[in-house]
Amino acid sequence: MAAPVRGGRQFALPLSLPASSARADFLEDASNAEALAWLDRPGEWPLGRLALFGPAGVGKSHIARATAAAQGWRFLEGPALRGLPPPGPGGTVLDDADAVAEERALLHLINLCAERGERLLLVGREPPARWPVGLPDLGSRLRATASAGIGRPEDALLGALLAKLFADRQLRVAPDVRAWLLQRLARDAGTLAEAAARLDRAALAARAPVTRSLARAVLAGWEGFGEAADDDASETFAEAASPGTAALL
Repeated sequence: MAAPVRGGRQFALPLSLPASSARADFLEDASNAEALAWLDRPGEWPLGRLALFGPAGVGKSHIARATAAAQGWRFLEGPALRGLPPPGPGGTVLDDADAVAEERALLHLINLCAERGERLLLVGREPPARWPVGLPDLGSRLRATASAGIGRPEDALLGALLAKLFADRQLRVAPDVRAWLLQRLARDAGTLAEAAARLDRAALAARAPVTRSLARAVLAGWEGFGEAADDDASETFAEAASPGTAALL
């Protein structure tokens, strides 16, 4: 379960969890706190629009979908945006906005939302002021758009996420095994979720607990898994992997 923060509210993990797009499934840490605060106050967005940016794998699309669902807004994909978009139900989320098929379509969308007083959330890898656009009018509007970034998740958040993924599957994995996994798995939520699914299937088939030996046998050769120095996990990872970590986020 997500940890309650800020007077009982719950936030979402800044990571792509395929099982849910609910805001209640998110946890907050330093990597996403500013972005989540802005997303909670769409009425305060300057000019009625906001850009959410960050590197691949930090869950921008997941957070964007959750925001669209919570607000009742439509969700669009930048590469598929063409022509004059229809009006949205109070707001629009445009994912991969920095990869739009037609710049003029994005300009029309920004203008349309401004004319109708609708909120617009743009999602990309860089702040909109850095997007390479050719239309001067579009460039000026992007530079005037407020932006909030999502960074790479900290070790504690990754540990809490991995513990949650196992708990959601009712799969008990010892803290030292989770710490060992965190040292070897790619640092993104999709990889952690896939690893948890693979280990769950293997443990069920073998009718055995998830150990280092089983995990190595199941994950060896998979692109999301890499061998590290075979030493004991650091205290940082051990603490990150413990169930109590979520209470700190």
